[in-house]
Amino acid sequence: MKREAKTYRKTNETEIEAAIAIEGSGKYEIDTGVPFMDHMLAQIARHGLFDLDIKAKGDTEIDAHHTVEDLGITLGEAFKKAMGDSRGIRRFADASVPLNEALSSVSLDISGRPFLSYHVDIPKEKVGEFDVELAEEFFHAFVANAGITLHIRLISGTNLHHILESIFKSFARALDSGTQLDERVKGIPSTKGAL
Repeated sequence: MKREAKTYRKTNETEIEAAIAIEGSGKYEIDTGVPFMDHMLAQIARHGLFDLDIKAKGDTEIDAHHTVEDLGITLGEAFKKAMGDSRGIRRFADASVPLNEALSSVSLDISGRPFLSYHVDIPKEKVGEFDVELAEEFFHAFVANAGITLHIRLISGTNLHHILESIFKSFARALDSGTQLDERVKGIPSTKGAL
């Protein structure tokens, strides 16, 4: 069974196509009109070993909010679709990835229950033209549409670029681990029999 999917979303504010292959090799083609977000999505592909193909057009002349949020929605939908019933997966995972002085910790449960705990105490500033608070918006939208529980903690860091990159890399590594098929897991990894 190939775990891959494509989704498409068009609103008055954005138009987005997203494709994901869970059993990928880290290949990506990403063009969202938000360069820093392209860089963060590339981290998900490369360090989670997912293949991603994402194209987006949005009202970035206003700001990047609608585009970043809708990227989370669209990629979350594609992830959920690609995972199917999640039969045989590890389900739970965590990862901590440093980037110079920055260290983040991510724990997740591919549970069917969307929830985000985001403990990242950084000033509401910009990395280049990117508003750092939009990272949280991306993760809110992703978990709501992917159906996962996600806990993100900033352990240390001072450089905003390093902090966000550490978070996205940690997320990628945890998501890769949680999606792995484990031959010891028979059926749906839940005592309820469904996620």
